[in-house]
This record gives sequence, C-alpha cells and structure tokens, in this order.
Amino acid sequence: MPKVFLICGRICSGKSVYADELRRENKAVILSVDEITLALFGQDAGSRLDHYVEKTKQYLYKKSLEIIEAGKDVVLDWGFWTRKEREFAREFYSSREIENVFCFIDISPEEWQRRIIKRNAEVLEKKSDSYYVDEGLAAKFEMTFELPDRREIDIWIKQ
Repeated sequence: MPKVFLICGRICSGKSVYADELRRENKAVILSVDEITLALFGQDAGSRLDHYVEKTKQYLYKKSLEIIEAGKDVVLDWGFWTRKEREFAREFYSSREIENVFCFIDISPEEWQRRIIKRNAEVLEKKSDSYYVDEGLAAKFEMTFELPDRREIDIWIKQ
C-alpha cells in the first residue's frame, strides 16, 4: 500500500532536498506548495500569499489521495509549521488508513541563518526560484513555527 511522507521543518532547512531523496528512493511524487505558488505568482503574491497557500494545500491533499489510489507514494513538501497542521495531516491520512510518515529536518539556528543568506543571494542572482526570505517572512516564521514533539515525528533528521 502506498504511503505519504510529510516533511516538517524551517524555511531553508533542506526539506526540498530531502523530499527529492525520498522521491528517488521510493519512486514517489512530490507535492510542493512553494512549487505551485511560485509557478503561478512568482515573488509577487504579496498579502494574498497566505490565502493562495491554504487553497493550494487543500488542492494537494485531494490530489495526494488520487496519486496514492493510483499506487504511488507521495511526499508532501510544505513545512507543517504548527502542531494543529501536523495533527490535521496525520488524521487526514490515518482516517483513510493511509500510512503516513512525518519527517522533521532539524537544523541549528546558526545553520538556519547561514542557509537563508545563501538562498537569498541565489534568488537575487536568479540562480534559484525559491522564495526570498525577507525580515518579515523570517519574523512570521519565528512567530508561527511550533517545534514538534518527538512523539509527533517518525523520522528526525539532525542537520
């Protein structure tokens, strides 16, 4: 039976790199909120970004069920910043008897800052199509992110 991998972690923690490893190892399909919102809006979603992100997540939950029904594993690459969001995802799949594996990418605050600086430079140099992490987004993340409890996570990856 196919399963879903849910990638939890900070912005710039290496979630997408890990998601790609899981994709290759499991012949899975990655569903990424950032990939879709960046493709549709680029860096220009502005104050509507949160709305677009929520709509995209709703769509991807439905799409993940179709992919699982077709017999493929799925990797959800979108952070799962809050306990409530992690609980919702766990229940969404468990209630459908779909195996779900939460993976947390754990990095130090110093490494996180280093990666943000590196990513932002790559975005400005047009070497990356990731989101630029300005002070506002970093502050929003700091206010929103709830470090998962070890009981919530199946695979804890220390970077």
